[in-house]
Amino acid sequence: MAKATAPVELPKVRGAVEAATEGAIALRRDIHRHAELSTEERRTQRVIIERLRAAGLEDVRPCADTGVSALVRGALPGPTLLWRADIDALPLQEETRLPFASTNGAMHACGHDGHVAIAVTMAELLQASREALRGNVRFAFQPAEEHVGGAQRMIHDGVLEDPQVARVFGLHLWAATPVGAAHVQPGPIFAAATHFRIIIRGRGGHAAAPHQTADPVVTAAHVIVALQTVVSRSVDPAETAVLTVGRVQGGVRGNIIPNECWMSGTIRTYDPGVLARVLKRVDEIVAGVTAAWQCEYQFDHSTLGACVNDPDSAELVAAAARGFLGESHVTPARAMGADDMNLFLEARPGAYFMLGAMPREAERVYPHHHPRFDFDEAAIPLGIELGLRVLEAAAEPSR
Repeated sequence: MAKATAPVELPKVRGAVEAATEGAIALRRDIHRHAELSTEERRTQRVIIERLRAAGLEDVRPCADTGVSALVRGALPGPTLLWRADIDALPLQEETRLPFASTNGAMHACGHDGHVAIAVTMAELLQASREALRGNVRFAFQPAEEHVGGAQRMIHDGVLEDPQVARVFGLHLWAATPVGAAHVQPGPIFAAATHFRIIIRGRGGHAAAPHQTADPVVTAAHVIVALQTVVSRSVDPAETAVLTVGRVQGGVRGNIIPNECWMSGTIRTYDPGVLARVLKRVDEIVAGVTAAWQCEYQFDHSTLGACVNDPDSAELVAAAARGFLGESHVTPARAMGADDMNLFLEARPGAYFMLGAMPREAERVYPHHHPRFDFDEAAIPLGIELGLRVLEAAAEPSR
């Protein structure tokens, strides 16, 4: 468990945001209590649609099956911008004991419930003041970020078209950073995530006669240990990579040597050249170890690209954040987590950034994806205010 740090002095938000904060927090708690897994976000979708239609937004519709798309059409000329918020939960049994905790085996353990509350409230406030809004803002409430696939389906369903989106933005609440601070990074801010699976095929038999077999379980054990040298011995220490084997499966009983054993895991990198080197070394190591143990192997992998911020858009966000949170509270930083916001950033220039949301009590600080994860709800009005400032700055004629 991480340690909490003393919160910074929080800046004032505009009156409209302050007035909407109680409702935004209530929405967050409602979404949290009724957490839904990737591609199952039916209730979440219905709640979002009802709120946006009640606020008077245009083109409020289901998108990517369980997501939502909606448009705020400004009265003044300007670009069309997109604000993306992910809406799905994780397959975790919640252990927070919060009064609004989920009890259905799904949990918002990454802040997406806060992302929904922030984006819905931003949409409502922009719609209420659209006479002063330059251009348009398309809101994309994206399903299936945790399971991956929602961003591609939203793009396929046309959220970047009609009207044509010029830039994309979004935020991620970050519980490792104190409330009142933000991280804005030009270039990669979240890593590319490569999922891999290695199947080791041997020759099974009786556990009492291992000499008659080619044991894939023992071979897998040697492969796992050998793979730990990939980052430490094949990646430049000045570069960054992570390789983790998170699952191993093989055999059905302790007295049977199986025919095969498989493992799966993840590789995280920022640079395509580093990824290519890691994949090459993994294949070489697995080939060598399995050959030594008279086994065969299959190595499959797929990659979700890094979230790469457009430098101009990142500086726009950083300037808005510095003006609101203060110069010293806005720093560059990046994380080894992955996010399919990368597909929006590949399709259009834009920026994704992290907003501090660390709980103030040390006993409440847990990492993202932990069954006791929570964030400080004081981050919600800050996210609304900063999101509005980013969109307002991006719509300025000089942009």
